Amino acid sequence: MIFERFIKGRSLEIAKKTALSLLSEKGEANARNIAAKLLETFHSLDRAEQLSFFEFIDSRFSPDPVAVLAAAQRYADKPDHASLSNLFQTVEPARQELLRRLNRAPGGTHSIVQMRERLLGHLKAHPGLKSVDSDIQHVFSSWFNPGFLELHEITWSSPAILLEKIIKHESVHAIDGWDDLRRRLQPDRRCFAFFHPQLPGEPLIFVEVALVPTIAREIGPLLDKKALPLEEKKFKTAIFYSISNCQPGLKGVSLGNFLIKRVAEKIQHEIPSVKTFCTLSPIPGFTKWLDSTVNIDEFDLTPAKRLKVEESFKLLRAKGQPWTKTLAGGWSSQTVNDEEKAALLRLCFIYLSQVTCKREGDAVAKFHLSNGAQLYNINWAADLSKKGVAQSSSLMVNYLYELEAVEDNHEAFINKKVVYAKSLEKLV
Repeated sequence: MIFERFIKGRSLEIAKKTALSLLSEKGEANARNIAAKLLETFHSLDRAEQLSFFEFIDSRFSPDPVAVLAAAQRYADKPDHASLSNLFQTVEPARQELLRRLNRAPGGTHSIVQMRERLLGHLKAHPGLKSVDSDIQHVFSSWFNPGFLELHEITWSSPAILLEKIIKHESVHAIDGWDDLRRRLQPDRRCFAFFHPQLPGEPLIFVEVALVPTIAREIGPLLDKKALPLEEKKFKTAIFYSISNCQPGLKGVSLGNFLIKRVAEKIQHEIPSVKTFCTLSPIPGFTKWLDSTVNIDEFDLTPAKRLKVEESFKLLRAKGQPWTKTLAGGWSSQTVNDEEKAALLRLCFIYLSQVTCKREGDAVAKFHLSNGAQLYNINWAADLSKKGVAQSSSLMVNYLYELEAVEDNHEAFINKKVVYAKSLEKLV
């Protein structure tokens, strides 16, 4: 036992010394071999040792505050190219250069993605490591620039190992075995994924698309693995019904927004009959929001509409229990009365149109609206699965992507305004 502790402690010390060596002049000349040694050593560490290593590179490779202040003062006194360049070099943490040299190792990119996945597992308990995470995310923003990514369609003829990864990583609507996957890859269903040249065979993110005649307002028919494929002449609308990340270590790196636009452009080019691009999306934060403390006075509403919203909250909480408990008690969208249905639709519209821009807003809504989509439909009884009822009282949303309007819609969202179809105003 003592010997094992000694060996583990020794590995951690080797990792630290190797990191220092990698950033030395020797490391510049022999980066490939030293980086490979460091990555191999890091991945041999246990969870506690990896935490110690992250804390080491946080403290050892941070900018010197005194040097930063001096460089900033020199630039303030003489704002020329030389002083600005010196300021950039002084401010940049040495960790970023460490990452760039690590990337020279064989399989370095994939190893660093895995390294960040380990780091993310420590951030909640050790928020001081966020500076290290910011540095990794910064270099990833360059390494995983959309210009470097390759878009490929996943088909039934794709390698089995790749298809297994699609089944494993589907996070929105679980794939129920090979028959289910085969149906999702029929001619009226498409699956596209982004790949990176340095991660061969490893999908980064993928989106599933249904080609249908009109905008779909419920998920059941799209997931019916016994349904017969539609004829191509009926392809008028592309429904993005699921998007899943495959690499936890790339969390926070913008990939999905570029993926949807690239896929829309590809479909538009290959199938000219498809004119409408829309999602059928869950609202994972809605139920939680209904149970939260909500200040109705913060909403931009007329007094009459504000009163309706207040009454809707009172109706859902009339039983003296959280709405989540009502749902768990066997609630069904098939048996509610018109008043309760109207209350849920009204509050969902308020949640999506007025809360999305705030910190507590729905994550899926933030993604699509910031990506330039329009809030188009709120659909009743659209997802009757256990997960759909628990998260959003069976509601789902259509976000409409009008390719010529995405830039304007994106700018509106940046300015805290949600663009939505005027027909939704009748819900309030």
